Amino acid sequence: MQPPSSSLHVETEQPGPSPLRKMIAVSSIAAGIQFGWALQLSLLTPYVQTLGVPHAWASFIWLCGPISGLVVQPIVGYSSDRCTSRFGRRRPFILAGAVAVAVAVFLIGYAADIGHAAGDDITKKTRPRAVAVFVVGFWILDVANNMLQGPCRAFLGDLAAGDHRKTRTANAFFSFFMAIGNVLGYAAGSYDKLHRVFPFTETKACNVFCANLKSCFFFSIVLLLVLCIIVLLCVKDPQFTPCGDNNNENDDASRSCFSCFGELSGAFRGLKRPMWMLMLVTAVNWVAWFPYVLFDTDWMGREVYGGNVGEKAYDSGVRAGALGLLLNSVVLALMSLVVEPLGRFVGGVKWLWGIVNIILAVCMTMTVVITKVAEHERHQNGAAVGHPSLGVKAGALTFFSVLGVPLAITYSVPFALASIYSSTSGAGQGLSLGVLNVAIVVPQMIVSAISGQWDSWFGGGNLPAFVLGAVAAAISAILAVVLLPTPKPDDVAKVSAVPAGNFH
Repeated sequence: MQPPSSSLHVETEQPGPSPLRKMIAVSSIAAGIQFGWALQLSLLTPYVQTLGVPHAWASFIWLCGPISGLVVQPIVGYSSDRCTSRFGRRRPFILAGAVAVAVAVFLIGYAADIGHAAGDDITKKTRPRAVAVFVVGFWILDVANNMLQGPCRAFLGDLAAGDHRKTRTANAFFSFFMAIGNVLGYAAGSYDKLHRVFPFTETKACNVFCANLKSCFFFSIVLLLVLCIIVLLCVKDPQFTPCGDNNNENDDASRSCFSCFGELSGAFRGLKRPMWMLMLVTAVNWVAWFPYVLFDTDWMGREVYGGNVGEKAYDSGVRAGALGLLLNSVVLALMSLVVEPLGRFVGGVKWLWGIVNIILAVCMTMTVVITKVAEHERHQNGAAVGHPSLGVKAGALTFFSVLGVPLAITYSVPFALASIYSSTSGAGQGLSLGVLNVAIVVPQMIVSAISGQWDSWFGGGNLPAFVLGAVAAAISAILAVVLLPTPKPDDVAKVSAVPAGNFH
């Protein structure tokens, strides 16, 4: 008679793929991760300005995202592959990531209160102690998100046990739950009365906007913790037993955190020309995207609704921006289903990428038109502050919605091309995708560092960064068509098997 199974029991390798329900359970964690990430994208740039961080410096806080993606993701991925814990390879990192998210959310939500308790004068514009607490929480949150997402995807690969059909199905569910998390996060961010569910969130140091942010994060952390607990208790993760000499085990463990960077460096040296061209196009493309990521809801609050940080008009604009991001997520999810047939229709995925980058350039340029029309309305009628016309609102929400089309392509085609180019050249797909990640995060770091000052040099506001994005999008469209090799028809089928990327 066998003893009852336990998460503490050292399990043997699974002989075949796990049941689909277990993959769905692991994939559902993406909804909790993305719920919090949607709140970051929609609310945190406006929120940090309410604490007194000038608009020109707000973008520096977002440096943590690309830095953690560049440093934390490879270390966590490499370490989880070699983790010999009795709880398994992936579950310890999922647990640690979930706890870190809870800590980070508490610090962010209660930054104003903690700062006030530590001596901040809430009558002054800048609250340095609150800003310090917020920045610490923000960086922990980004690190925690990277600690969660990588092991979750790797766990899905473990559960699929090499079955390509189940791998594609698992990644499809992961993308589906990401979309669910986006919808929930942006919907919560667009609702201005959520704080009434938790009346204690509104305090002397924390206004209604801050209280809504706290309430949103409460829902986010409850969702994430429930989903993680289900996975930790119900999905087995066999203990990993490394092969080789046990005497060298400790040496290998001490080097494991840094060996991944050596392999990544070796991958750079072995890159063929198609991958270098793909990295160039990807880098320029993300220079175009990141101003939108940084300032989308801030643009709605400032330029479209005409408010300043802390004013009702600004808060209304931020919530309208969250609604726009919700529409963007719906379009993105629908568009993701037709990437492969659209690529065939336009003559190849590189042509598809070039076309949607033109759409991105046009959309970023249209922010100038929408802004000027909104400013003209406010100049003609002061009552339009906080109440733009129906036409301006429709134009702004259309901007968000249409951007879901190029965003869906950006989340899939570059990763698919990296897979194709690496397989045809004989390089490893895992390291090639890691190299592509460098081409994504380095431009994000550059844009985060310069966009605030760039805006201030050209008169403030968000339009200078958006115009820079429009120019970069147009350049990336041309480079995609001119520089990228056309994949062979047999290789294009791999597009559907590659998981979508994201902003992490």
